[in-house]
Amino acid sequence: MKTANNTILITGGGSGIGRELALRFHELGNTVIVSGRRLQSLKETIAGRANMHAIELDIDDPTDISAFAQRVVEEYPTLNVLINNAGIMRYDDLSTKSDLLDAEAHITTNLLGPVRLTNALLDHLKRQSGAVIVNVSSGLAFVPRTDAAIYSATKAAIHSMTQSLRHRLAGQIEVIELVPPAVQTELTPGQANREGYLPLGAFIDEVMALFCETPTPEEIIVERARLQRLAEREGRFAQVFERINGH
Repeated sequence: MKTANNTILITGGGSGIGRELALRFHELGNTVIVSGRRLQSLKETIAGRANMHAIELDIDDPTDISAFAQRVVEEYPTLNVLINNAGIMRYDDLSTKSDLLDAEAHITTNLLGPVRLTNALLDHLKRQSGAVIVNVSSGLAFVPRTDAAIYSATKAAIHSMTQSLRHRLAGQIEVIELVPPAVQTELTPGQANREGYLPLGAFIDEVMALFCETPTPEEIIVERARLQRLAEREGRFAQVFERINGH
């Protein structure tokens, strides 16, 4: 992936990892479009910065995704990088009967959202030089939290989908997976200051260094995320699972 002179769309660009990726890629000399549900947050991301743009998007709404994709392609015809970052995380307990509304929301936002948006932009991206799709999964895709079971499952699905997409688009679009560990963001209440989580700035520093490697890795895995990503491969799954879920 080239690191400059791209036109990059980042979903969930109003806060957290999405916002920081937007700012860092903009600093490298890219045009960056941020999308999300809250226009005010998006405007805060782009405030005072040339070649940064904000467009509202309800990633849960297929009709909105279709209209959004058409608008983005018309207004930014050089769009060549899609970063599927938007997501939600809510805690659950599969051992207790519930209404499953949170489970359905996870699947709609975290899985169907990236699937639908990628599908809507795919033909356009295939026509672009240096086209890239980046899907943001999670360390929990590889070793789940049992109190965030559906979130973990959607991220495992994103990992699987990304592998298939990479194979099918070989030679046409570069496909990269970004695998965050537990990072200090606003993803869940209190997480931005949670002790033991990786500070957001440190995470983004490491991520951008990996994006700038030549060639760009197929998986962007910061050191903290390697514990989960490699647990099964290295025969440590049971120990890491207990470490994450022992509490």
